[in-house]
Amino acid sequence: MNFKKSILIITGEPNSVFLEIFFKSIKKIKFKNPLILIGSHKLVQLQMKKLNFKKKIKILDKKKFKNYKLDNSSINLIDVKYKTNKAFERISSKSNIYIKKCFDVAFEIIRKNSVKKLINGPISKKTFLNRKFLGITEYISKEFNLDNTAMLIFNKKLSVCPITTHLPIKLVPNKIKKKNIFNKVILINDFYLNKFGFKPKIAILGLNPHCESVLKNNEDDKIIKPAISYLKTKYHVSGPYSADTIFLKSNRKKFDVIVGMYHDQVLTPLKTLFEYDAINITVGLPFDRVSPDHGPNEKMLGKNSSNALSLIRAIQFLEKH
Repeated sequence: MNFKKSILIITGEPNSVFLEIFFKSIKKIKFKNPLILIGSHKLVQLQMKKLNFKKKIKILDKKKFKNYKLDNSSINLIDVKYKTNKAFERISSKSNIYIKKCFDVAFEIIRKNSVKKLINGPISKKTFLNRKFLGITEYISKEFNLDNTAMLIFNKKLSVCPITTHLPIKLVPNKIKKKNIFNKVILINDFYLNKFGFKPKIAILGLNPHCESVLKNNEDDKIIKPAISYLKTKYHVSGPYSADTIFLKSNRKKFDVIVGMYHDQVLTPLKTLFEYDAINITVGLPFDRVSPDHGPNEKMLGKNSSNALSLIRAIQFLEKH
């Protein structure tokens, strides 16, 4: 099979539930595109044994990537060395270099071999990103010298996008700018046009409760409303809407995407509605990057009871689009 149809999968934080949900995914679904795992051979073996999962592993040479005839009869693995004798440990900075090497291998393949599909397992923002980046969206964007990308939490029924991502609440108002709203809406519109062939109906939320404030110079009147008025001339945009009612059934069914001003304003209701049936897409990259919409979940390590649906949806999305 053509290597360009392959899906690269970075294992991410070694002390997470990601390999568990990967094992569950390939056991449950027969995926069409070749899946190439990027991570530690030793760690995969240790966690397979711990989680009572059995499948052959095929070690790939990243330099001879184009020469392989790939399928999913075994786990296709590019081995990245990681020193451990345990299936699971506590999350710490010990894994930082390993995680970076995994990302570097994936980026090298994407740049050299024109593979355009990437999934990454969750990482710990506290230890791996170490306050240098707000999230993996920003980390990957920086690697490809891009300032203008967007985090889209996608479900085929309804998706959401925050204007600001993992930003402390007190810093959010200063980042609400017309340009930021313009950029996110344009990226979302282009994404839906390219992937689905239509312009999405986009609702934009206000920042303050009920889109109003006792302050004279408030963000809703000075920034958000003028931005929407401008965008209306080219895109299917409306608002601002109050965040406390937009997710009611009668309201949300009118839209394809709801754009909020900060992370939890839109992610909390979406996760309440769809739970694990959503994926995290970085819009604006020169390739398709998707991840399951959850973190490492350290409390669930080794219990073999994590839900694999978000990873399944991520792989299915990349196979279809």
